[in-house]
Amino acid sequence: MVQAAPGESRPGQASQTPIKDHLAVGAVDVCYDGSGGARAALVVCRGLVCSKVESEHVAVVSQTAPYEPGALFKRELPGIQAVLAIGPRLELLLVDGYATLDPQGRPGLGAHAAAAFGLPVIGVAKTLFRAATHAAEVRRGAATRPLYITAVGLETVVAARIVAAMAGPHRIPDALARADRLSRGLVRPATAQPAS
Repeated sequence: MVQAAPGESRPGQASQTPIKDHLAVGAVDVCYDGSGGARAALVVCRGLVCSKVESEHVAVVSQTAPYEPGALFKRELPGIQAVLAIGPRLELLLVDGYATLDPQGRPGLGAHAAAAFGLPVIGVAKTLFRAATHAAEVRRGAATRPLYITAVGLETVVAARIVAAMAGPHRIPDALARADRLSRGLVRPATAQPAS
């Protein structure tokens, strides 16, 4: 259930032209190994529903920054940058986490990614961050726990509707779940990884 009001704009987010359904959409996730490195995964789909995967990409980063509370982006962005560099050009990016951390627009991972890569970003968080009272709650499938949706480059209510409509019967949209499994090394990319 999307709980943001129709047409509602969030602080720090400019209203934009409605986005087209045929965009190149990428879902990314990063998983850390025990030796200070990380594995980043990108699942690319055409269209907002993300029902058909066009390509999958995995990049390994040998050294990441240590975890720093409130600065997850310092640890995640190098992996995201590495995997975006080997994938096709995107028009929308989905990250596992928050785009903004509070109603005033304090940047989260998604805002830092939007600034670094020049893309609109939807943050899809699985746990509530207390200060993120602006996040739209989306319940998918039979899940009782919501996802917390924030965005940069498009209105949060639009982002919430996109996530609610994404392919997959479970709480987590299929594209993000696939990126998670790829980043953990549980599965291999199913499609060729052409450089672009």
